[in-house]
Amino acid sequence: MLYSRFIKTGVDFIVALIAAVLLSPIILVLIILLTFANNGKPFFFQKRPGKNEKIFSIIKFKTMNDKKDEEGNLRPDKERITKVGSFVRKTSLDELLQLINVIKGDMSIVGPRPLLVDYLPLYNQEEAKRHLVKPGITGWAQINGRNAISWEKRLKLDVWYVENISFLTDLKILFKTVEKVIKQDGATTSDNDTMGRFMGTSNGNAESGTQIS
Repeated sequence: MLYSRFIKTGVDFIVALIAAVLLSPIILVLIILLTFANNGKPFFFQKRPGKNEKIFSIIKFKTMNDKKDEEGNLRPDKERITKVGSFVRKTSLDELLQLINVIKGDMSIVGPRPLLVDYLPLYNQEEAKRHLVKPGITGWAQINGRNAISWEKRLKLDVWYVENISFLTDLKILFKTVEKVIKQDGATTSDNDTMGRFMGTSNGNAESGTQIS
């Protein structure tokens, strides 16, 4: 399709560049606040699979500190998330820095969210289709439940998007994303827990405690 193959990339670059400039004052304030909250570490970097499973480094605002228990293991998410981090995550401001990933060409504004590299061997053939396009800052699954839905449904929604990409679909997702962020609808915010780890669709959400959304 003309839009998905040629137009979408150019639109992503222009929109991300303009958004980064317009939102730069907010980004600067968050960098300062999170630098103090996280002992000088405002950024969160992690390897994620992109289009055709090509690995890239995603950048987000760091919402949790690095406190460890007596055995040297990181404490549970709800014990490590800071007050500033909780606000940043609930308002989805932690995703703002991914505009840089879009400008670099690793991501799109709209697409399936980039998940963990560890999950790649766990997808079945149908679920793996989510990697036929660039991952996005927001996506079809995010406006249809985000972390409040099962992994099986989330991945089906991702594949539906891949098979139905259009300019109008992307526009709808963007408007719905703004609406849901304002209402804080569909996000798992209770006790600041994150979505559980993906263990394969036959097992569902079998484990919790990894920042993936």
